[in-house]
Amino acid sequence: MVTVKAGTRPPWVGLGAAVWVQIAAGNAYTFPLYSHSLKSVLGFNQQQLTMLGVANDIGENVGLIPGIASNKLPPWFILLIGALACFSGYGVLWLVVSRTLDPLPYWLLWIALCVATNSNAWFTTAVLVTNMRNFPLSRGMVAGILKGYGGLSAAVFTEIYSVLLRNSSSNLLLFLVLGIPILCFIMMYFVRPCTPASSEDPAERGHFLFIQVASVVLGLYVLTTTVLDDVLTLSATVTNTFVVIMVLLLMAPLAIPVKMTLYPTRASKSGTLGQTVGSSDSLNHSEGLDNGEGNADKTEPLLKPSPSTTSLASEGDDSSDVAMLLAEGEGAVKRKRRPKRGEDFKFSEAVVKADFWLLFVVYFVGVGSGVTVLNNLAQIGIAQGFRDTTILLSLFSFGNFVGRLGGGVVSEHFVRSKTIPRTVWMTCSQIIMIGTYLLFASAISGTLYAATALLGICYGVQFSIMIPTVSELFGLRHFGIFYNFMSLGNPLGAFLFSGLLAGYVYDNEAAKQHGSNIYGTNVSCLGPNCFRLTFLVLAAVCGVGTILSIVLSIRIKPVYQMLYAGGSFRIPRSTNH
Repeated sequence: MVTVKAGTRPPWVGLGAAVWVQIAAGNAYTFPLYSHSLKSVLGFNQQQLTMLGVANDIGENVGLIPGIASNKLPPWFILLIGALACFSGYGVLWLVVSRTLDPLPYWLLWIALCVATNSNAWFTTAVLVTNMRNFPLSRGMVAGILKGYGGLSAAVFTEIYSVLLRNSSSNLLLFLVLGIPILCFIMMYFVRPCTPASSEDPAERGHFLFIQVASVVLGLYVLTTTVLDDVLTLSATVTNTFVVIMVLLLMAPLAIPVKMTLYPTRASKSGTLGQTVGSSDSLNHSEGLDNGEGNADKTEPLLKPSPSTTSLASEGDDSSDVAMLLAEGEGAVKRKRRPKRGEDFKFSEAVVKADFWLLFVVYFVGVGSGVTVLNNLAQIGIAQGFRDTTILLSLFSFGNFVGRLGGGVVSEHFVRSKTIPRTVWMTCSQIIMIGTYLLFASAISGTLYAATALLGICYGVQFSIMIPTVSELFGLRHFGIFYNFMSLGNPLGAFLFSGLLAGYVYDNEAAKQHGSNIYGTNVSCLGPNCFRLTFLVLAAVCGVGTILSIVLSIRIKPVYQMLYAGGSFRIPRSTNH
């Protein structure tokens, strides 16, 4: 376990390394790039293909085991497990698509895809939990940045696929088999827990702003070069230069620790939070501070009494509660108090809360409907007459990135300035999603690109809002478990909306076009009716999600007024478990 003083380099080195791991953790977004090869080589119909898409989402989002492991194992070990899963799962798919092996049973391919994309759960848990604990006072910023790069990963992989790999599905799978594990082996040393500062560092805002600007530049660059490569005939030298510049832009976050090395500043006198935030339990165990406040090697208590924290008690705590607290202080009474929203919950304590399930359902609606479009994006484009669907994936990826990064920045600003609950932005995004799905269903000429980008933005917002919200409502102690449980909304939505609904509607419409006797075979459906019913159902589902998110925002507004009184995050008193 590494303990460092506030303001030193390792937290920023870890954040820069986490950016690369998050790009690698977006390998599940490559499914639309090679799904057509699975369909043609193995002769799958659309419903079989969409069920593979469900396996893709289940593997990516079922992370309860990584969540539990994040409290027991160091980040490097979690990354190692993810790298092994990536190597073995994509290895099986590569052997089949490259025809090195004879076609394997469908169920075996389904499991292999689950294992391959489950690497993402291990990667994301390792870097997200570690960095949320390293920067506990800037949770929205960290979540937005990391999930933003994760959303941008689809565009990065698309650039690699179209430029370096020349649109070869087998080469892409081989790249996933070898490239991602090697990258994670390199980054293992740098992603590690550090002791965070106990108060906000003025320079921290500038550092976060630099990373956000660098990520926006990267997103615009990747989108532009992908479109240019599709529209123009470029030489291999030019396209390879595009990739080199992209790699340099990905290294931009590392400029912060380099700058801190070349231009060191005095350590902050504000001290650090209790102990090393290497495991979630350490967040609530603090060491005392000896005489000499300026000693940087000493640590202040995590929960230092202040007017803002003492005001967290509810209005109903009258003289009887004061007497009880005094008795506890004297040692006469020992009472185990249930945590209040904003404090650290155990999983068993959180699952009985209405806010927990409201957040889960709202998140499920947003990401479940969005991932349905993502998994079927190639077929949606073909049905509307688009031959090359890589631009659609790049647009969705860039929109996803903008939503994740922008959702974190905007929610962080308004929660600090107006104490507006973050979930208000989930409400706004799902209202927009209703209109977007109706636009998809109408199939108006020339609107597919705009609708895809807009949906990507709204889809990305769901991630950057859910992550800090669940940590603020239920604490960082068991954040890994809470985050991964919420993430189950993605595969559940993919199974219901993509696997059962979209695949069935598509194949049924294809049977009407080609004759009822070919239902369930490998045929393509053309025209707006291929997905129209699916889009109408998704619009109705988002209507329900909008209502529930309004209810949730009203319920948790007092929590945010409590946590962000005075314009900055106040760590509430911890509970004894």
